[in-house]
Amino acid sequence: MPDKSRIIVVDDEPDLREAITEYLGQHGFAVRAVGDAAAFRAAVAEGAPDIALLDIGLPGEDGLSLARSLRGAHGQTIGIIMVTAAGEVVDRVVGLEIGADDYVTKPFDLRELLARVRATLRKVEAARAAVALPARPAERIPFGPLTVDIAARKVLDEDGAEIALTAMEFDLVLAFAERPGRVLSRAQLLDIAHPGGSDPFDRSIDVRITRLRRKIERNAHAPALIKTVRGAGYVFDG
Repeated sequence: MPDKSRIIVVDDEPDLREAITEYLGQHGFAVRAVGDAAAFRAAVAEGAPDIALLDIGLPGEDGLSLARSLRGAHGQTIGIIMVTAAGEVVDRVVGLEIGADDYVTKPFDLRELLARVRATLRKVEAARAAVALPARPAERIPFGPLTVDIAARKVLDEDGAEIALTAMEFDLVLAFAERPGRVLSRAQLLDIAHPGGSDPFDRSIDVRITRLRRKIERNAHAPALIKTVRGAGYVFDG
């Protein structure tokens, strides 16, 4: 079983910390909650989280300072969600300029927080996958019997003819071609196919893959290029 995604929450309201910890924990996250910046920095030193939930209005060092520090040390490989009080428009804008991925305004519904955490986690997974990519050796890379022309954003068949794909379908093919043998989760593929977060449903990827297979596979019912890994996602065997 894969490790749980790790969240560190810093907020000076004990009741809110407890509620967040319990709710996100019930939905499969490993959550640690602390009350001030010093405790947050100590928690991060013990192990960087996948997502940091930062209250802007902390006593002493505030959440904006912590966000700036996290971005400087970890880049985009940690998700940052700012928590602001109602009316703190300036602080919210500054947080986004610093590099926060999202924000929630107190008081907030825990279901909204969960949705924002999941969306931010998809962005983090995509950023980490991009960092792990090897340097591209050429502008054309093989994809089974097909060829991916990166510069022209085209997929060519064995005779060199272009296969008509949508922009999203090309992005999916390129993602697989650049990561042969690596299982890509629906969440990762969702972020690639919908970078603006316009479609929040992981299962929409299944529809995209089905349509793509009809265009690139010799037999869409017995795919040889993009294979399903039950319970995990999809993989290109190379």
